[in-house]
Amino acid sequence: MIRRAFTMRLKPGALAEYTRNHNEIWPELVEEIERSGIATITTFEQDPVLFLFSEITDEAAWDRLWHSEIHDRWAEVMGPFMEFREDGLVDFGELREIFRCETRAGEKG
Repeated sequence: MIRRAFTMRLKPGALAEYTRNHNEIWPELVEEIERSGIATITTFEQDPVLFLFSEITDEAAWDRLWHSEIHDRWAEVMGPFMEFREDGLVDFGELREIFRCETRAGEKG
């Protein structure tokens, strides 16, 4: 698996609605996420900043999702909650992994 992480910015006061929509994520969107090759997505918040971590099967997984019809519909719903850059894209920043530590702690009974 390839690990990917990035940040996004919410508009002021948008966290509750952003969270509600994700708690009620559409089953067809989850199916598209899986088809695109995204195994996990985890989002953390420090309002207004979101930190998104994902595990993907290949480098093109996110591009496949972002260019799907269902994601276009999801983006319309989520757009009012997100900050956008001057070029019209969601205000996001991709992060580079610089450290990872794995142990066997989860294997212990």
